[in-house]
Amino acid sequence: MTERSSIFDMIGPVMIGPSSSHTAGVARIGRLTRRLLGEPVSSAQITFYNSFATTYEGHGSDRALLAGLMDLAPDDERIREARALAEQVGLAFTIKAIGSAAKLHPNSVRIHAEGATRQIEVLGVSRGGGLVTIAEVDGFAADVSGQSFTLFVRAADVPGSIAFIASVVTHEQCNIATMNVSRKAKHSDAGLILELDSPLRPTTLDYLAQLHWVQSVNYIEPIS
Repeated sequence: MTERSSIFDMIGPVMIGPSSSHTAGVARIGRLTRRLLGEPVSSAQITFYNSFATTYEGHGSDRALLAGLMDLAPDDERIREARALAEQVGLAFTIKAIGSAAKLHPNSVRIHAEGATRQIEVLGVSRGGGLVTIAEVDGFAADVSGQSFTLFVRAADVPGSIAFIASVVTHEQCNIATMNVSRKAKHSDAGLILELDSPLRPTTLDYLAQLHWVQSVNYIEPIS
């Protein structure tokens, strides 16, 4: 379940831009996408939905998202020049707007990001006050705030896989705060997402990644 917002959250963060949801939140979604990819973004296909589709230019959501994809924080002055900066660093991008997507949150954006060796698709939601939720990762359901240490594992849907990964994490004396498991069909790949109270060691992540039934491992630390 998504963590509830407090009145202090809704006041909004220190940021560049006119809107905590349309600027600061979008920058955080971009930044989380960059961290999930695990390497610099070389190209991005961006689709703004619903409210975002009609306001992204006026509120600077396009610049904020590009800034986040370049790992800039919501209060970074360079957000204003993010389009030009993207060109300088070789980040190619396309932007599309879909004004009516009834099944999606009003403030939704989908990003297909590619790096030199990896690619990822993320559906992000800006909840207001700079708070966000990553709703999907590569088509798997998620409910991630980016405020916790978070492990994403894509693996074959084999018996005992969830319990095994959980046991590896607990062996690190790391408490699991939330767990989200989904699959696209029976016996197809499964997605496991764990939000954790403390970090995992790189050796643990490497161990999980080399398991023969694991397709990919992504890991992010909390971001501002």
